[in-house]
Amino acid sequence: MRNATAYGCALAMVLAACGPSEPYSPGNNTQPGQDANVSGLDQDGDGYTPAMGDCDDSNPNVSPAAMEIPGNGIDDDCNGLVDADMDGDGYTEANGDCDDYDPDVYPHAPEDGGNGTGEPNGIDDDCDGIIDNHLPTVDDDGDGFSEVEGDCDDNDIYANPGAYDVPDNQLDEDCNGIPDDTVLECDTGLAVDDSDPFNAARAIGLCHVASETGSEWGVLSARWVLADGADPSGYSSFPVGHGILDAFGATVTVREGVKLLAISSGAARQPSDPGYQDPGGYDKGYTSGTAWGYQPTSPFCPGVTTGTPHDSIALELSIRVPTNALSASFDFNFFTYEFPVYICSEYNDYFVALLDPTPPGQTDPNVSFDSNNNPISVNNALLQVCNPPQTAGGIFFACPLGDTELQSTGFEGHAATGWLQTTINLDPTATNNGVITLLFGVWDSGDGVLDSTVVIDNWQWSAEPATGSTTTPVD
Repeated sequence: MRNATAYGCALAMVLAACGPSEPYSPGNNTQPGQDANVSGLDQDGDGYTPAMGDCDDSNPNVSPAAMEIPGNGIDDDCNGLVDADMDGDGYTEANGDCDDYDPDVYPHAPEDGGNGTGEPNGIDDDCDGIIDNHLPTVDDDGDGFSEVEGDCDDNDIYANPGAYDVPDNQLDEDCNGIPDDTVLECDTGLAVDDSDPFNAARAIGLCHVASETGSEWGVLSARWVLADGADPSGYSSFPVGHGILDAFGATVTVREGVKLLAISSGAARQPSDPGYQDPGGYDKGYTSGTAWGYQPTSPFCPGVTTGTPHDSIALELSIRVPTNALSASFDFNFFTYEFPVYICSEYNDYFVALLDPTPPGQTDPNVSFDSNNNPISVNNALLQVCNPPQTAGGIFFACPLGDTELQSTGFEGHAATGWLQTTINLDPTATNNGVITLLFGVWDSGDGVLDSTVVIDNWQWSAEPATGSTTTPVD
């Protein structure tokens, strides 16, 4: 029989010789009595042992299956390369590669993924932060045109086939391959009684005619109408109300080209022209409504109601605005026979320039008015051509320009504004698909005698924005 005491002592000696054992822990994957440095063991629990390629078995984020994180100074994926170009496209994340696991994505890469189609693929291939730009089928600058649609500089919103080619700047804004080729004068050879409304537009400097299906700027449609838009063909006296003239009187000359446009509630002629009628007594014998329902009132004449429009005439133009035009202007000079007798009365002739869409900040479409919001009539502060200075209808007229511009016009002894310029603000993107409608109209009020005539010229586009609608004297 064995000695129990002796056996217990022997067992104790064996345990003491082995030393204290380390309890088993799942975190170190080490069995009691095993060496923690053995390469066959996964010390960090990432599924890889040193024998399997784990180059840092104390870091669970480092293993052959880990993603290389550029810029952290660690060989995360244990391939022997620190912060490498992961997809072999020549760029690391530190060099701007926004997806270093896709070899088709890197700075300046083709935005179609390199497939040569030029079509968008929904990926920011060139790592510039914008998806599918720099493709010929994509409008990069937001001007409404892509390269395949003729945009010759898709990084410039002011260069495209719908732009106005600004003269004398050596740039090809309209992308037709020829810088500075805009036709600026187109009214040579037009007859005084020319009935084509497109030629009336040419007389004021609107030379370009646009097609409904095209993209170019210009006049889309033009028509002669009564002020309210009615067809004037039933009135034989209507045509004399418009004329294309080479001057108006002895001193009022053209502002651009060789002709200007005249429209009149009487005869749009100077005394030397065939068809001239005395503005003091010529009645064309018809009535109409007001233009676009616009009912002009004069703050200078509170409580005064104007009469029914007589002998009205209007040129209505539909114009596609150049994509780079932020404003436009035209010059005009208004002559009235009603001065000085019929100030602040129902017999108040009007000239209006109506714009659709109505300009922002305005409650009506008229863009030509004085600083007190008086429409252009005998009752406005811009009536400066007269003599002598006088008070009429309770309004003082200083007549600073004298009466020279009235000579040989038929309006001697009466009044005119002198040359004025109306400037209108434009937003090509906010118009009716880039199209505006502009109506120039004149009518007698209350009766058909004591006429008014306006001459219009020098239409200009500008890349500079304007503040609202303004009308000011010009030299």
